[in-house]
Amino acid sequence: MTLPKRGEKGFTLIELLIVVAILGVLAAVVIPNVGRFIGRGETEAAATEFTNVQSAVIAMMTDNQLSTLPNPVVVATSDMAAFPDATSAVTVGKLRDPSGAAYAAGDKNGFILYQHDIIADGAQTGLVNYVATPTTKGTYTVDATGTVTQATTGY
Repeated sequence: MTLPKRGEKGFTLIELLIVVAILGVLAAVVIPNVGRFIGRGETEAAATEFTNVQSAVIAMMTDNQLSTLPNPVVVATSDMAAFPDATSAVTVGKLRDPSGAAYAAGDKNGFILYQHDIIADGAQTGLVNYVATPTTKGTYTVDATGTVTQATTGY
């Protein structure tokens, strides 16, 4: 083994062992906390999605002047293009489209949160999205009064 030359510096074995011990203690403290933060984030994301869907149903019901939904969803779904009611005929409670015009023959049936129609004389003139995406991670049901229930969170 050669001796270091004058001016060369290095770490001793003790210094390296101390650094490894400190890193081990930090890892033991940090890793469990990261796991808790990830779990909490998923819970908050599911709660936020639920709130967004509930708010979208209220907004859609208000825009369409509905006090109750004619055909509420009783089987949990994540498809917002069929939620909360994709089956009601235009003549059943659909008074006005999102632009304020009266619904006419050729308009899509139902009250939905994604791609809610504004169709006149078979020509599409616009779509309204009460939610940002066509599907959600969680699944939801809704009763006739518009109260949404989260069946699964999807996280």
